[in-house]
Amino acid sequence: MSEEKKKTIHSSFWANIFNPQKETADLVKVLRTVPLFKSLTKRDIHNFLSIIHHRNYLAGEYIFYQGDPGIGLYIVREGEVEIVRENDKGDKLTLAVIQKGDFFGELALVDGEKRSASAIAKSDTRLSVIFKPDLDEFIEKYPKKGIQILKGIAEITTVRLRTLNEDYFKIRTENKN
Repeated sequence: MSEEKKKTIHSSFWANIFNPQKETADLVKVLRTVPLFKSLTKRDIHNFLSIIHHRNYLAGEYIFYQGDPGIGLYIVREGEVEIVRENDKGDKLTLAVIQKGDFFGELALVDGEKRSASAIAKSDTRLSVIFKPDLDEFIEKYPKKGIQILKGIAEITTVRLRTLNEDYFKIRTENKN
């Protein structure tokens, strides 16, 4: 056989089916970097893995639209996601670009309100998703761990709100000068 014909085609789909331990180990590493889950023990994370779902999106594909019900938190495993907000006139503003290891949609785990922006895969993207009903069940089953996760969400929300307040203050004071 020629060298060309001996090349192996690598597909992440098949690799994940035939090597679930590697996939799980990678997900555990990612979860340990997400502040919401930093207080969970190895055993807690093992219990938590059962509620995590995996989704793949092609570049340009919407993950969710502004105005959709907020149903889950997304962790970027591969690729990039653009968070875009549209005004009443149809003008779009990019609020953030989320990359590997980052997360978005955490408020949906608390309030389930409508999405305030759209999330669009900027490149082919692989996400891990935690849906609110699954987290609610986890919290019922493991209330102390659930409280730690909710406390993590509160801490992240506080940091983001403080940053937003500081940015707003800078914009307001710059406009007065």
